[in-house]
Amino acid sequence: MADESPAPSEPFNLDQLKELIKLMEKHGLTEVNLRHGAEQWRLRRGGHEVTSVAPVQMAAAPVAAPAYAPAPAAGLAPAAVSNLHEIKSPTVGTFYMSAAPEDPPFVSVGSTVKPDTVVCLIEAMKVFEQITADCSGTIEEILIQNGDMVDHNKPLFRVKPA
Repeated sequence: MADESPAPSEPFNLDQLKELIKLMEKHGLTEVNLRHGAEQWRLRRGGHEVTSVAPVQMAAAPVAAPAYAPAPAAGLAPAAVSNLHEIKSPTVGTFYMSAAPEDPPFVSVGSTVKPDTVVCLIEAMKVFEQITADCSGTIEEILIQNGDMVDHNKPLFRVKPA
């Protein structure tokens, strides 16, 4: 990777850092190491880890919420799955079943949803996006575990239309 970073006495440019994170996501990179003078940054996707070695200090990674097991797919015939509507992730990020670790999940298997029902949160770069059902029906399957990384258009839930 070419060294296009600022002079050693200047901090890393936040816009360049954001662009690097986007490029990591776009190209499926899980780790990038940067060194500029005495400054060294290591970015790693998937483990919520962003670390730095002096002189820059970064905030600690958030504590992951407890895991909620996805519903088993047993008993659903392929024809039945094809009749289900999939709620997909609109973005890359971390999937959360609830707003906080101590809160109950937004939905579970058997929950009735409407198009404006919040079903989960996707967190990317400390920004939490509420994901709505976008359809009416009953949650039949939860395809992702709490705290898992998801890609754009990754199926999260299967809903039996009302």
